[in-house]
Amino acid sequence: MKIATYNINNINKRLSNLLHWLETSAPDVVCLQELKCEDASFPAEALRDAGYEAVWKGQKSWNGVAILARGAKPILTRDRLPGDPEDVQSRYIEAAVNGVLIASIYLPNGNPQPGPKFQYKLAWFKRLHQYAAELLEMDIPVILAGDFNVVPTDFDIYNTRSWMDNALLQPESREAFAKLSAQGWVDVVRTLYPDEPMYSFWHYMRNAWDRDAGLRLDMLMASPAAYERVTDAGVNRDARSLANASDHAPTWAEFED
Repeated sequence: MKIATYNINNINKRLSNLLHWLETSAPDVVCLQELKCEDASFPAEALRDAGYEAVWKGQKSWNGVAILARGAKPILTRDRLPGDPEDVQSRYIEAAVNGVLIASIYLPNGNPQPGPKFQYKLAWFKRLHQYAAELLEMDIPVILAGDFNVVPTDFDIYNTRSWMDNALLQPESREAFAKLSAQGWVDVVRTLYPDEPMYSFWHYMRNAWDRDAGLRLDMLMASPAAYERVTDAGVNRDARSLANASDHAPTWAEFED
């Protein structure tokens, strides 16, 4: 099973890019973030024609998450992160696909910091920790996949000079991400490739793509029961080079059945 995460940055604007990548890469499961469309505008029919069924949680102009499955129907298990019933932002969706529980996550950016947006980011992380611990107790294959909006270490960014005040690099953000690993979740791509940058995001500004001025923001975090089945992982950098591309590239991992 090939599972990928892809911040598509407006699914309808970049639908042709998404369909091209689905055809050339043929992932079995795809976690999408930043749909930037309401539920009724989600292109379910076009994806079905491409061989993918989907569950999604949209939001007008912002956020939005989805899970696609090739040749199977994802079984929706949760469409919001528990812990705050007043949080209406579409940032978490979870589904079962062929015996694996998979979550698509779009963690808050947190900028500008300090301020309420950064506090929301840290509070969201705390809720994720609490729920992620419950998922680990189930002792089943689980994948938390998505845009975590954190640069885990300085190795995960081309340089830090112009980013030191950014919420993605703050010690609190990095500590919150590290806590997932401390719980037992495995950062699949970094574990398999400890000596390569494995960037997944290149800003549209300052010619970042051409300079390979990248950041690693998109991760697949595997439970121990899932990680023991990992065979390979990587980043589809080519998707970022195409016209009308998202500023993220798909990150993927392959698992034994």
